[in-house]
Amino acid sequence: MSERDDAIAVPRLTRKGKATRERIVETAAQLMFDGGVAGTSIDDVKRAAGVSSSQLYHYFVDKQALVHAVIAHQTQVVLDVQRPLLSALDSFEALETWRDVIVGLQADRHGQGGCPIGSLGGELAEVDVDARNELADSFAQWESAIRDGLHAMRERGVLGPDADPDRLALAMLAALQGGLLLTQIRRETTPLEVALDAAIAHVETFRAVA
Repeated sequence: MSERDDAIAVPRLTRKGKATRERIVETAAQLMFDGGVAGTSIDDVKRAAGVSSSQLYHYFVDKQALVHAVIAHQTQVVLDVQRPLLSALDSFEALETWRDVIVGLQADRHGQGGCPIGSLGGELAEVDVDARNELADSFAQWESAIRDGLHAMRERGVLGPDADPDRLALAMLAALQGGLLLTQIRRETTPLEVALDAAIAHVETFRAVA
């Protein structure tokens, strides 16, 4: 059963069933963020979510199906925080605001956990082809949100016509992921700040000439 098949069943759940499923997914997401996918067992999720085996397996046929639901959940959480900022990009000040929000989130966590999507990728990319494809789609959605913001900046005349939002968005996402990883390892936000500042400085080289 794929994550897509599992997602199709969600609308047929009762309100109580949806709430139970969401609680299981949210609990699993937090446990896997804190202790990794391999370090989180089905029993761990059952205990933390306060559900029985029959309840959990009613929604997820196995741990893999649950992991796929966690990928979708973490993707939504990450993008829900950033989309309002990215969709409103109309200046370099707005880009700096996006940067500050990301750095602030990591500062609040003291660098722990890294990227909710990237940490899953680090564990699953070589062992679960379906999960890798889903994570690739997650990053594609993130990249698209950044790209849309940069396209808006070019359309509004903030960036010059020679700016390539596709390549710039990919560069910014790559810088962001590298910064998040080093921030997780070092437990301080300087790597993330430097990476994002460098990425934004590169975007500024395409500033429209007045």
